[in-house]
Amino acid sequence: MKKTLVLIAFLAFLLAAWPNPARAQGGFENVTGEALTNAVPDHFDLEKNQIPVQKIYAALLKTGKGAKVVLGLLDTSASSSRIRRRYTGMLISETKISVCGISLGAGSYGFGLSPKAPGEDYGRFRLYNQAGDEVGECDVKIDESIKTPKPLAVSTAKGGPTKLVLFKYALEIQ
Repeated sequence: MKKTLVLIAFLAFLLAAWPNPARAQGGFENVTGEALTNAVPDHFDLEKNQIPVQKIYAALLKTGKGAKVVLGLLDTSASSSRIRRRYTGMLISETKISVCGISLGAGSYGFGLSPKAPGEDYGRFRLYNQAGDEVGECDVKIDESIKTPKPLAVSTAKGGPTKLVLFKYALEIQ
């Protein structure tokens, strides 16, 4: 009986000490409800323009350490054509992250998505700081596994990468 208790205590210790794959890989938890509603701003400033955020197309991620990342699409319909062409959404991060291989520090950023042109295999994803300076860009490919495209969705796989899905384009967030 005593050996069984010692074995159970040892196994419980091993499970508690075993590294969590989500934490080890910088995984995220998708947060919904009131926490999401409270985290998403009504407007986002880019290049001295206040652009409304489409709260219906927003996501809130939380790291294992509690840092938050807010993503959302922008309503650029009342903005200049230059702003409409350039920006699709916004990203606010309380921690260092990587989007599509682009390293970002804590801060706020605008992003744009250019769909693939006829004859090309990839679209372009670009990140900008709030002043409008480009921070980075990458190729994005259409994810054929997406049957019903959504303007913005986030999928968090346990132990796997977190995916930001913009329509049918998927990007990894780490």
